[in-house]
Amino acid sequence: MKPLKTGTAYHGNRMLSHAIEDMRSIAAADMDIVVHMLSHNDWERHDTVMADIFKATESFGLEVWVDNWGIGGAPGDKCHFLAYHPEAHSYYGDGIMHPYQICLNAPSYRQFVKDWLHKVVALGGKTVFWDEPFIPSVKIEGTDNYYSACTCPTCRKMFEDKFGKKMPAVMDADVAKFRNDTLVEFHTFMTEYANSLGLKNVICLMPYQLTGMTSGNPLLSMDVSKICEIPYIDNVGTDPYWIGAKLNPYEYTYNSTKACVETANKYGKDHNIWIQTYNNPLGREEEIIDAFHAAYDGGARTILTWSYRCGESNSYRSECTERAWARVLEGNRRIKSIDRDRILEENRKKYMK
Repeated sequence: MKPLKTGTAYHGNRMLSHAIEDMRSIAAADMDIVVHMLSHNDWERHDTVMADIFKATESFGLEVWVDNWGIGGAPGDKCHFLAYHPEAHSYYGDGIMHPYQICLNAPSYRQFVKDWLHKVVALGGKTVFWDEPFIPSVKIEGTDNYYSACTCPTCRKMFEDKFGKKMPAVMDADVAKFRNDTLVEFHTFMTEYANSLGLKNVICLMPYQLTGMTSGNPLLSMDVSKICEIPYIDNVGTDPYWIGAKLNPYEYTYNSTKACVETANKYGKDHNIWIQTYNNPLGREEEIIDAFHAAYDGGARTILTWSYRCGESNSYRSECTERAWARVLEGNRRIKSIDRDRILEENRKKYMK
């Protein structure tokens, strides 16, 4: 069993002096990985700063993962790409254009992501974190059905060529398969390109994609095996954030972790599990510690938190970031101690006669 690694996501600050102190505190907290955002705005306005922040992170012995934060829409910051390429907008079956989500099949967007990957390499990045890939869906009011998406001209033509019929306005099994195939083909294309540049690829799927545990409709689930079979993906993870879903933090995190680790092992991949440390209500901070233990108990050995100081720089910050971050540090300390005790006991059994 490999040693435990922990870490956190970092965003909301681009002042190098402040970032250096933050990296120092993350290293002092006995963490190992920092997931840095590289949004379109970072690419255009903070690129030299980001290179310095990556270097500073590594100088404290921390591993850098680079997140494709918002470059194609949610999750993340808004991207400027669609202002230059309006033809790449995603559309729904009712004809409504999504205001900020791209179509994964748009050739201009694929070139944009290739250019972004070159920027990652130029800044010193070594690992790309593909963050919650999905195709947006909208439920039809008063029904259990969803509009088809994406229904832009490119997708309509591809769908018709594949299935020999026009894409329906309402999602059916064929549209669901087309969406799945699009996600798989896009990430095969992009991770192969990243690999050719010498980058490692880490992906995080939402729990409903990985396990179906929170899916309201089977058509929205994903054929995870196809993602896991992509040879250029090195690490598959999930983020069982429990507060919005109103679920028991230990149970949900444990079950999601176990499913993720088993799936990753099945396909010979590493794994990553995320703990919710943002949007935590006052008085529920102890749940963070429960989730740390649940992830470790479920077999995770790469455990990360979203995000540094519990989202202090964002509107979705925890209600009391000081109390929440203290629980993050405590949860991290506990599982690191447990893991060290495990390794020590194994060594004792092996060498003490």
